[in-house]
Amino acid sequence: MPTLIEIIGAALFGVAVLHTFSTKAFERLAHVRPQHAGLFHLLGEVEVVFGFWAMVLMALMLGVMGHDATIHYIDTRNFTEPMFVFAIMVIAGSRPIGHLALTGVQLVARALPFLPGSMAFYIVALSVVPLLGSFITEPAAMTLAAVLLRDRVYHQPLQPLSTRLKYATLGVLFVNVSIGGLLTPYAAPPVLMVAKAWGWDLSFMLVTFGWKVALAVSLNAVAAAVLFRHELAAMRPPEPSVQSSQFQHGMPWIVPAVHALLLAGVVVFSHHPAIFMGLLLFFLGFAQAYARYQDRLILREGLLVAFFLAGLVVLGGQQQWWLEALLGRMDAQGVYIGATLLTAITDNAALTYLGSLVPGLSLDFKIALVAGAVTGGGLTVIANAPNPAGFAILRDRFDDGAIHPLGLLLAALPPT
Repeated sequence: MPTLIEIIGAALFGVAVLHTFSTKAFERLAHVRPQHAGLFHLLGEVEVVFGFWAMVLMALMLGVMGHDATIHYIDTRNFTEPMFVFAIMVIAGSRPIGHLALTGVQLVARALPFLPGSMAFYIVALSVVPLLGSFITEPAAMTLAAVLLRDRVYHQPLQPLSTRLKYATLGVLFVNVSIGGLLTPYAAPPVLMVAKAWGWDLSFMLVTFGWKVALAVSLNAVAAAVLFRHELAAMRPPEPSVQSSQFQHGMPWIVPAVHALLLAGVVVFSHHPAIFMGLLLFFLGFAQAYARYQDRLILREGLLVAFFLAGLVVLGGQQQWWLEALLGRMDAQGVYIGATLLTAITDNAALTYLGSLVPGLSLDFKIALVAGAVTGGGLTVIANAPNPAGFAILRDRFDDGAIHPLGLLLAALPPT
């Protein structure tokens, strides 16, 4: 039987999920009740939702369980992932890293035959970059892809993108990043949770998932490009800026080199927060020393995403009792569909972690669980840890600076 606090935690988790689909209502309330507009604007931020309800849970835990038990619960949560996503977002979102990624994508795009430049760029950004998540981690791949799409696709001052293309691109991006980490056993959190326990090595991942993932991300990207080919063909790349000229001609080579080394260091030590946060602090100092070669660092966006993920960690810790029971009643066929649907309302790494605790699972069940957990990772902003990063970077390119969760769900269904 679940405890009282587990029932409260499950209820608050459900409220938080509903809240993510209701942020537009809070924005409208901000206009209707201007005396409390600040509070309603705050509650209308998707990135704030889970952190807010996590604080409500902590307050209720203090009343139900007492001070010591509540502190013990928080101390036993693992907040490495929120900190890592913050660090990787800030570094990967910097101008030197963005220009390096842009150069690489353009080189690959030029190698694609018989395609206009804008379509080739679009396909590469939505396929090759998400696959990098298997090597540089999914949050880094999401940040790079979102920055490239923001600056080269979503930014069309002469002929703004249609709403359909904006949401279709976002849906494909989220789905492709979610499945793009399956080429290796050490980059995607849903795989990390089970790879050691189940003995899944690099060769197993490549043979079991790798070729399917490469095919799927390519089909998703090409399908979106073909569907919106007329709009993509009409796109024009942005005019070279003064900053871009500085990067190409005046920036010392040490600036992008140090940025790349620090990014690699954060990836290598992604499970050691004391190290990667130290690297981030050095990066902030280095970026300030060469401020003329930087755009505004995405510190605000990164902190909001970290707050979102930290709230998910706190609330998610109270969901094991019903998730484990639900997974335990499924067979290998049902678990794929079940995991795909459950991923939409809970972090996919939590699902696979719970699966790793169940003894005696068949290989078919294990593969179906992981495949389903990543397949549904693009349906909502909470389905996959990197999604809030892409959400925060791209939201200003949507009408009213907001991405509607239902619009994301509908756009992500076809690639899912």
